[in-house]
Amino acid sequence: MSNSVIQRQLPRPHPGVIFNTVSSGAVLLHAPTEIYFGLNAVGSRVWQLLPPECESFEELCNRLMVEYPDVPAEQIAEDVTELLNALENQGLVVSP
Repeated sequence: MSNSVIQRQLPRPHPGVIFNTVSSGAVLLHAPTEIYFGLNAVGSRVWQLLPPECESFEELCNRLMVEYPDVPAEQIAEDVTELLNALENQGLVVSP
């Protein structure tokens, strides 16, 4: 991981998104655009760790490493990046 990735500020949940937990994770609903987005349990946890809970990519990944100690740090960073990109592409998060 490069320092630019590690120090990157996290996007914030879009204020128009509703987060609702379900048995398998969570569902996001952006009411104005009627976009639904399903999250598994780990994706739900990432959503919960977005600002104001964590302010940096590094902080979020470190929290997940504590919660999922059997998962390599590189895999956590890769998975979080992939999820954040998907959330951004759907307009469910906003840049800081």
